[in-house]
Amino acid sequence: MREIKLVIEYDGTNFVGWQTQQNGRSVQEEITKVLDQVLQEPISLIGAGRTDSGVHARAQVAGFRAKSALGVGSIHSALNGILPDDIYVRSVEEAPPGFHARFDAKERFYRYFIVLTPSAIGRMYHWYVKYDLNVDAMNAIARQILGDQDFESFCKYEAEVNHYRCTVTRSEWIQRGEELVYEIRANRFLHGMVRALVGTMVDVGRGYTPVEEFGAILQARDRRKAGMAAPPHGLFLEEVTY
Repeated sequence: MREIKLVIEYDGTNFVGWQTQQNGRSVQEEITKVLDQVLQEPISLIGAGRTDSGVHARAQVAGFRAKSALGVGSIHSALNGILPDDIYVRSVEEAPPGFHARFDAKERFYRYFIVLTPSAIGRMYHWYVKYDLNVDAMNAIARQILGDQDFESFCKYEAEVNHYRCTVTRSEWIQRGEELVYEIRANRFLHGMVRALVGTMVDVGRGYTPVEEFGAILQARDRRKAGMAAPPHGLFLEEVTY
């Protein structure tokens, strides 16, 4: 059996998320159907992370095992020739024996995009925030989550996890004119974690939640204490490192 690794870009607008579900179209299902067709065998495709409905990816990683001897170049061409336009496979390569896209990943890197003025063209790829935001206050909060922390306050209730600890190695807001970009890198992410963090930081930035309260929110281990989840369409999975 061969181990094959894919790097995938997708526009999440019209997907229910990465993972195959009964209630709509998923990225995993679309790619798996094409792989089954091209390789003429049933394929089990495993992704590095489960992006939510509406979330985008520039470099999602997925892996599968196959008996087929078809070359990686031919697999790559066939995938991009058949897949819909909102999925593009950036690369296909042989992976080491035993490769697991999820468990072998060392870090994931996300960006969240906010615009401070309305945009017709970018409306599905940014969150328009109408409030004046104190970016220094938001960065003060961003720095507080660096290191190994418990993020239960920023995890969806139904998440099935063994623990809520994540090690964050980058957390920063960058302002580029009327655009704000949040960059976060960690060894793992909980379900809904980035969107909950962004929503809470925006509450701090607009003065709704005092900076001094954030530590108590983090320590509470209670999702009800944190802010609303930011909309999914501003979030991009940028990179998975191994």
